[in-house]
Amino acid sequence: MKKHFREFFRSLAVALAPLMLLSAITISPDSLSVVSQQGSSGAEVKAIQQFLTDWGLYNSGITGYYGEKTAAGVKKFQKIKGLAQTGVANKQTLNAMGITVGTIPAATKANIDLLARIISAESRGEPYEGQVAVGAVILNRIEHPSFPDTLSGVIFQNGAFTAVTDGQFNEAVSSNAYNAAKDALNGWDPTNGCIYYYNPNKTSNSYMHSKPTAMVIGSHRFTY
Repeated sequence: MKKHFREFFRSLAVALAPLMLLSAITISPDSLSVVSQQGSSGAEVKAIQQFLTDWGLYNSGITGYYGEKTAAGVKKFQKIKGLAQTGVANKQTLNAMGITVGTIPAATKANIDLLARIISAESRGEPYEGQVAVGAVILNRIEHPSFPDTLSGVIFQNGAFTAVTDGQFNEAVSSNAYNAAKDALNGWDPTNGCIYYYNPNKTSNSYMHSKPTAMVIGSHRFTY
């Protein structure tokens, strides 16, 4: 009987050993909040660089690579905001920039500026409702499983928007676009959840032309 008990406790100890080891590991909360830092790359880094450029804290181009100059710009921003000057874009820093993950972002100045820039580039000359609709499509993509889950990720997704690749994104932003961005961020969606739009006179993409049109606003067709 004692032998059986010894074997039972020995096997139990072996099974619990990994759990005991994990419980002894201390994970710094700040280490869990690190999102972008030196060596990182991608859409989020582009958004950080665009934000820093708009603030006059970075002037080395929107490369998508988080190098020393990006880190230096982040440090300057952190100093302005009274944050620890680490040069690492942790959640606290990203929140201060208005760069959020996973949900429709709040109508902060940073988000309004970023969304207004793409609205202006993609729908300049469209009726006001059409400009809000373009912003709404971009925000709808954040919550859709087929697209990135941040505002910057959707905007800078490779090949998603012609205006980003041809440079129109960096042109002067129309005043209407700022108001349209605010309305979209505050919940106005003239498209009722659409995730695509296109101008049939400017695209020959057969996939887009094959999708059923949910509505037409100005020169854009909107679809799911």
